[in-house]
Amino acid sequence: METASNRMLGILSLFDLQTGLYPKALFGLSDSDAHKRLDTAANHVAWLAGSLVQQRFDLAGFFKVDIKSSSDNLFKQNQGIKDGVTYPSLDVYQKDWEKITPILRAELVKATDEQLDSMLSFPEMKMSFPLWEMVTFSIYREANCIGQIALWRRLLGYPGINYM
Repeated sequence: METASNRMLGILSLFDLQTGLYPKALFGLSDSDAHKRLDTAANHVAWLAGSLVQQRFDLAGFFKVDIKSSSDNLFKQNQGIKDGVTYPSLDVYQKDWEKITPILRAELVKATDEQLDSMLSFPEMKMSFPLWEMVTFSIYREANCIGQIALWRRLLGYPGINYM
């Protein structure tokens, strides 16, 4: 695999792995079960799955890609889970995942060191950091959220993720 920045080699391997794990984590889950919190305050599968899709759209936005997820209004600006809201179906999220993934992957492949070192500013949070840190955090968070969905599968009585 050839990338504009050598830093992206490991990131793209994880990105590709998680691209395939996402649909496997959601496979067979019903939309009604995806909204269950089992008397906890934990984020349910519907929120986790949607936030992962939104994260890929948001990351693409940092590379100047102007495209929105179909659930942008529920997740933009890092909105947390909302009680009493019926989130979109897992099929809607899967379609958005398939839409944004090749677009974002292309941006990651062609990302230069200069781009990755550019600063992102979030004045409302009084924070700024390089795009590279956003990319690495996003890849870490994808793995974390897919792991949470894998746990929810078992808690809801579904079989574990089929990695084959």
